[in-house]
Amino acid sequence: MFTGIVTDIGEIVSFTPVAQGQLHRLRIACRYDQTTIADGASIACNGVCLTVVASGVEGSKTWFDVDAAAETLALTTAKHWKAGTKLNLERALKIGDELGGHIVAGHADGIATIVRREDLPDMARFELSTTRELARFIATKGSITLDGVSLTINTVKDVTFSVLIIPHTLTVTTLSGWKAGSEINIEVDLMARYAARLTEMT
Repeated sequence: MFTGIVTDIGEIVSFTPVAQGQLHRLRIACRYDQTTIADGASIACNGVCLTVVASGVEGSKTWFDVDAAAETLALTTAKHWKAGTKLNLERALKIGDELGGHIVAGHADGIATIVRREDLPDMARFELSTTRELARFIATKGSITLDGVSLTINTVKDVTFSVLIIPHTLTVTTLSGWKAGSEINIEVDLMARYAARLTEMT
């Protein structure tokens, strides 16, 4: 589990097909202490929970390897990733850690597309669209995870919604690079999903 609070920005060093193209091995450079990264650990990469299969240090940078399966490549923005792509990173939540965002599974539900970007003094407002299936879980003042970042929804209209990004978030994540047309990994709030399911069953 995660909280949607990004703790580092990583960069893909290599993106290599393995297992006859059914998997892609990614090597990601980061600033984490390599001694704290165990094989089998979960790290959210742009909101996608991936399992560490190896790690090490090269020069002044830590690196870790993860495998992205065909389903991940099909359902998320991982299909666009390549060497040089920057990723929002978050380590798995530990018991006793501060829950600064909201409960995030790291299982991206799909993709949202940025419709419009509005730059404000030190901030930015983004309007995004998603599928009707996912839009039913999105509500004003609710929580949403976009590229691994826990955000509060400002407005909702049919399948479009907006979020306002504060200066700190623009500084410590990749969100400053978002623009109209960008595809973003989206994970809807677990509470909203369970509430919708309960409504369907009653």
